[in-house]
Amino acid sequence: MVKKPAPDVTRRSEKSRRAIHEAALALVGEVGYRRSTIEAIAARAGVGKQTIYRWWSSKADVLLEAFLDLGEQAGQKPCEIPDTGDLAADLRAVLRATVDELLDPRFEAPSRALAAEGVVDEQLGREFVTKLLEPRLQLYVRRLRSAQEAGAVRPDVDPRIALELFVSPLAQRWLQRTAPITHEYTDTLVDYALHGIAER
Repeated sequence: MVKKPAPDVTRRSEKSRRAIHEAALALVGEVGYRRSTIEAIAARAGVGKQTIYRWWSSKADVLLEAFLDLGEQAGQKPCEIPDTGDLAADLRAVLRATVDELLDPRFEAPSRALAAEGVVDEQLGREFVTKLLEPRLQLYVRRLRSAQEAGAVRPDVDPRIALELFVSPLAQRWLQRTAPITHEYTDTLVDYALHGIAER
């Protein structure tokens, strides 16, 4: 008899992990964070809920990891903001890319659900900020510090506060749907943040 090779446990686990990620993202987009359960994720992924609990401690952990993994698959893992020597151009470029990501159907529903639920769920909110938001904000901090060293930004400016001048309005408009988010809008935010609104 020809002995069959043993099943590849690693590949099978990876397949299950991907299925769980996809199920979690789809569910939260369809029914929201609160109505998404470990049981529902397991059923949709075709795995036992004990499989999920073996790898994650909560649905928040599942969803956050799934969202991070989705970004990496799409080539949107946070990376340094290019320093071309033109701060305004660099900020416009990264904010335009952010608009494109926020409007991408793959990202919009799960990211909106996470952000909204994080407002009322303190623990989830902290994890959302720590794992997803803060690493991206630190990219702005480093680029603004580089601009300070080059003399393009005043030395007394706190980069962590300054970045909120263009990041926070974009996030608020996106979350509240008060108006469309566009490249033109973020270009204007950069102009206002860097030059102010007083008469030049």
